[in-house]
Amino acid sequence: MIERHVYCEDALDWFKKNQGLPDFSLVTSMPDISEFPSYKLNQWQTWFIETAKFLLSQYSDEGVGIFYQSDIKLDGAWIDKGYLCQKAAEELGQTLLWHKIVCKAAPGIATFGTPAYSHILCFSKKIRLTDLSKSTPDVIASLGEKTWQRGIGLTTALTITKFILEQTSTRTIINPFCGEGSILAAANAVGISSIGIERSPKRAQKASRLQISKDLKTWLP
Repeated sequence: MIERHVYCEDALDWFKKNQGLPDFSLVTSMPDISEFPSYKLNQWQTWFIETAKFLLSQYSDEGVGIFYQSDIKLDGAWIDKGYLCQKAAEELGQTLLWHKIVCKAAPGIATFGTPAYSHILCFSKKIRLTDLSKSTPDVIASLGEKTWQRGIGLTTALTITKFILEQTSTRTIINPFCGEGSILAAANAVGISSIGIERSPKRAQKASRLQISKDLKTWLP
C-alpha cells in the first residue's frame, strides 16, 4: 500500500523522536542561508554540514541519501553547496554514487545572483552501482515544471524517485525539509510511500495534497 504522511514540525526533532524506522531512502534540499537571517556565513556553513551529517546517518543501509542543492553567490563569492554535502558525507565515510547537474537555464546563457544549474548528489553506505546498463544521464537539460520558486522541478523529482525505485530495495522516501511536497508526490507516482517534515503549516498542507498526473507530465495541486 502506497502511503504519504506529512508532519508539521522541526525535522531534526522528528528524527530524534522516531528512531528505528523501517528501511528508507532520504531525499532533501537543505535550507539556504537566507532562511537564517541572524547567521553569519560561517555559522550557516557549520549548521549545514552538521545537519547533513545527522541526516546522512539516519537512512537505511539498503537505501541512499540524495541532496538537491542550488549554489548561491554571496558578497562576490560562490558558495558551493555540493561541496558542503560531500564534506559531510566524507566525514561519515559514505560514498558518492553519482553527481548530476540540472540545468535551470539553457547552456550558454549568463545568469545573475544564482548559478544556472543545480546539483543532485547521491550518497550510499553500502550500495555500489556496478551495472552500467542502468546508467542515467549526468546532465538533465531541464528541471521541469515547479510548484513554487524553491521547489524541485517535475523532471528532477521523477529522476530521483525512479532511481530509488529501480536501484534500491527501499520503498519509503523521507524528505525532512519537504516544502510543498514535490518529492513526496513523485515518490507516490512511481509507487513508493513517502514521509515529509515541514515547519510551515501552509506548505505542509500543500505537501499533503500535491499529486502528479497519471501520464507523469504535470502537477495536480
